Order: sequence, then structure tokens, then C-alpha cells
Amino acid sequence: MELQTGFPFRGEAQEELRGFLEQNGLKYDEGIEYSVMLREENRIAASGSLDGPVLKCIAVSPDFQGSGAAAQIVTELVGEAARRGQYHLFIFTKPENEELFGSLGFFPISKNDTVLLMENKKEGIQNFVSSLQKDAPSPDAKNKNLGAVVVNCNPFSWGHRYLITNAAKQCALLYVFVVAENKSAFPAEIRRNLVIAGTADLPNVRVHSTGPYLVSSATFPDYFMKDTVSPEQVNAGLDIAVFAEHFAKPLGINVRFVGTEPFDPVTLKYNRQMAEILPRYNIRLVEIPRLEIGGEAVSASRIRKLLREGNFEAVRELTPPAVMDYLLTRGPGNEG
Repeated sequence: MELQTGFPFRGEAQEELRGFLEQNGLKYDEGIEYSVMLREENRIAASGSLDGPVLKCIAVSPDFQGSGAAAQIVTELVGEAARRGQYHLFIFTKPENEELFGSLGFFPISKNDTVLLMENKKEGIQNFVSSLQKDAPSPDAKNKNLGAVVVNCNPFSWGHRYLITNAAKQCALLYVFVVAENKSAFPAEIRRNLVIAGTADLPNVRVHSTGPYLVSSATFPDYFMKDTVSPEQVNAGLDIAVFAEHFAKPLGINVRFVGTEPFDPVTLKYNRQMAEILPRYNIRLVEIPRLEIGGEAVSASRIRKLLREGNFEAVRELTPPAVMDYLLTRGPGNEG
């Protein structure tokens, strides 16, 4: 069989791949960076794609099941990921493929009726969450609220501070998870450090990275494709299950806080799905009204717009001092 690669495929080759995936019950993902196809006599026998550390859209024609085609596809994708410096990998696939990909060195994280997420580190997510348990609350916090907030903070604003402060008032301990995916205007490490600086005075707040496990390319890719995905297509069920099963349960989290969402339809759909799914895990969702300044809700998108316009005075009103210090010294446009 002939091996074809694309970075990603374009034009007719991409259309052919889209059609092949549809025939096999899959949808082409607009976030794909690299694809590989195995061809036999001018037809596709198998295909797979790479989106950052995530192997996805892996399909094998029924005529080639059991031929080793899937293993060849995965081997090629793992090799390309290694060439890109990606060694901690995830597979996004159908639940019936668990045994197949398990034999190729992947271990299950979470699944539902239609989707299975696996990683190539045995107990990877368990070890990651175990590292957070050093922040376990004192014994007197038993039967009290242990809360969580998951935020991107691109950048950290007074709105985020308002959400975290109000959530912390309702909890013995509040975990603040900052999205680790580097697909935002502000780098992940900077975003997390600004949240740490902006909440340092709150004694019951603990700030952590989400790692690759929450609101990531592996668990919730729609979040990073807001310009191309419609709210009707958003499915955050896998991300919510990973939070509930692997973060909330071992950490004792029983309430998750979100801000009201007047601007972003994808995040709004995510919040609605959390409201539906989290109670199944005995986790409450609490929505906190968004902070308004100058008669308008504070949002990171508003701040980024003001930055593009060079309106630093308006930005100063919406962000804590640590953020302004960063923007005026090392922020976008001031890298030197």
C-alpha cells in the first residue's frame, strides 16, 4: 500500500479524505495539522490525522480491517508527533476501538456512547491529579464546599478576579485551573502566573494548570475553533466527564463555578451542558453574574480589542496591576 502525507491535505485530496471519513462515520476536524492516508489501487484504505498531541480521525475501510493498517497509521502519526517534539499523546476515537489502540500502547481516560479518549501514559491523568492533592483541605473542611473554576484568562481581568473572589467566599477551598493549551494570545505560563499574582491574597485559593486534561485539544477542541464551529455542534460532554471523574472525585470537589456568558455562544453552550451533566456526578454548577465596569460586562475579548487599538488607559480600568505591569513591559508589542 502507498503512504501519502499532507500538512494537512488541501484541495481534492482533502475532499477525498472528508468523504472517506464520512463513509466511516467520522467528521473531518478543521484543527487538523497533519494527515496520512494509506492507498490501495487509487482508493483510501485507512487514514489518520494529528492535531497537536492528539491523534484523531483514524479510520480503516471495512475491506482492510485486520490488515495492520491502523497500526501503520498510528506509527506514522506517532513518528510525526515526535518530530514535532510531542511525546505525550492522546487518541480521540470510537469506544469500540479501545482494544485495538490499547494494543498500540494507549490507555483509556474517559468515554461516552460515541467517543473514547486515550493517552500513551499509563495512569497519566491519575498521576497528574495526585500531584494536586498536596492542597487537600484540612479535616475541618469536611462536608463543606470544595469548589473549582476553570478559566483561560486571556488575559486575567477584574472580571476573573470577581468570579474567583465570590466563588472563594462560598468554599473551604477553591481550585482555580488555568487552561494550559497554548492557543491564546497570551502564553499559558504567563496567564497562570498572572492569575497567581492576582489572587495571592486569597488564602483558600489554589491555582493550578489544567495540564492537557481540561479544556484542551484532547478533551474540548471546539473551544479553540470558535470561528468555525457553530454552537449547535459543540459537544463538551467528554471534557465535563474528565473533570467530574478524574478531578472532582479524587479532590472532593462538589461545586463548580462559572460566570454568566453574554458574548461567547460556544462557552455558553459549554455552561449549559455542565448544568445538565454535572448533577449526575453530585456536583452543583453555580453561575455568578459577570462583573460590569462602565456599564459593560468585563471580558477578555474586550480587553484584547482595546489592546489592538492601543487604548492602554481603558485596559488599565479592566485589569489588575500585575497584568498592566506585564503589558507595559513584556506584553504584545513590547516583547523586547
